[in-house]
Amino acid sequence: MTVNPTSTVDVRTIVPRERHPLIFNTFHNLAPGEAFLLVNDHDPKPLYYQFQAELGERFDWEYLESGPEVWKVRIGKFEHK
Repeated sequence: MTVNPTSTVDVRTIVPRERHPLIFNTFHNLAPGEAFLLVNDHDPKPLYYQFQAELGERFDWEYLESGPEVWKVRIGKFEHK
């Protein structure tokens, strides 16, 4: 799935405890087939594992930039089949 992001969520200035809820909220508000761009100040690999645990195969994760100062990940929602 390669979809252009419909929005950007830059969590670099967000309090850490509020980041994951904001990201999951953004994901849940996507229509199937849409994606958003996550911008972070560290590798969001733990978030990827949380997505896997909670969503299974219903999302797409693609690194667009991998540090060392900025990480950009396109996160998409798969269409229902």
